Amino acid sequence: MDAHTLGGPDLSRNRFPTLFEVLSRQTVAPLDLFSFYIYMRDQQRSVDYLDFWLDVSQHLALCRMYVRRLHRSVIEDTPELEKNSKRSSYILDNAGEGPSNEKGNVSDQRLSAFLRSDHGSRQHSPQNSQGSNQSNRSTPGRERPPRPSFMPLDTNSPGDSSSPGQMSSSENVPRREDLRASAEKILYTFLLPGSEREIIIPQSILHDVQEAIEGPDQRSDPELFDAAKDYVFQAMERDAFPGFLQSKGLGNLVPQSMMIRLIVGLVSFFGACWAAFILIFLDKSRTTRCWLILPFTVSIYFIFTHQYMLDPILALLGYSEYTLMDFNRIREPFVKKTLRARSITLLLLFLFVDAAVCCLFIFVPGKRL
Repeated sequence: MDAHTLGGPDLSRNRFPTLFEVLSRQTVAPLDLFSFYIYMRDQQRSVDYLDFWLDVSQHLALCRMYVRRLHRSVIEDTPELEKNSKRSSYILDNAGEGPSNEKGNVSDQRLSAFLRSDHGSRQHSPQNSQGSNQSNRSTPGRERPPRPSFMPLDTNSPGDSSSPGQMSSSENVPRREDLRASAEKILYTFLLPGSEREIIIPQSILHDVQEAIEGPDQRSDPELFDAAKDYVFQAMERDAFPGFLQSKGLGNLVPQSMMIRLIVGLVSFFGACWAAFILIFLDKSRTTRCWLILPFTVSIYFIFTHQYMLDPILALLGYSEYTLMDFNRIREPFVKKTLRARSITLLLLFLFVDAAVCCLFIFVPGKRL
């Protein structure tokens, strides 16, 4: 079984990953989900869209956990049923494989269908539900700061409880009220106009989601967010992901570092030119003018790294910049190969331009004014 089937990083691909692979945690640095989150937060300024997508995925994981625990309780209460027939709870645990092809995952449609059918026998008053109480507390105030949701999308252990809806049981076992609390929190945090971290989606999609959660059906199945989730995914894929690939797949610097390099490069270049003309018009020897190599080399190197968003020396050493002056190892093989090729080309171009500029100011005849 390969890494893709297991849902882990696929290091054998000879291409840049897709957005789905990044969101599914099938990639490693510098194209991993953490890097994409930082890019959406610091450069795109639209991290709420990514947080919405992650929280909906967390909601799906919570629903799957609820169904598994319900299935497990059925098996424990009726052990003879498990021995005599595997059809005892087919709809709960054997309805198919999820999008990640992970064994044991319930398909989204059948999972939602089961939760909707189960809802009729588990009605509860929205006034008494944990979701309504939590939403009423959290909607007026803006206490929730932006934060990444980096828990695994599929939770199997009893202790995994960091989902959009808080577990109400002391044993961290999800209940039906937790599913509703999770759905309401997503609605009141991201979708309603004026909400804490409102994202822009079509009004028709918003109306359908709001009606499904607050209407008479009081749905909490993950399928109700499908349209909004697909819209957000397409928006990120169209508007943010190409820039992310260009920034992290073809470069290894962040905008703050690039700006600092541009400023230092331009100041060094003008200082080198000023010193060069002074030495020429003072008719200094070529040996003395050889010191101009230092400021010209620094200035041209920094200007080139800004222009190409790439520090070739760092790339050849295998490092990429996450945030300003925070460097991490490049683990994605295709990115490492791509940056190595671009770095060699950039270094050759830099050496050619640097040599030409230095020769121009060193070997030009001097004339004392």
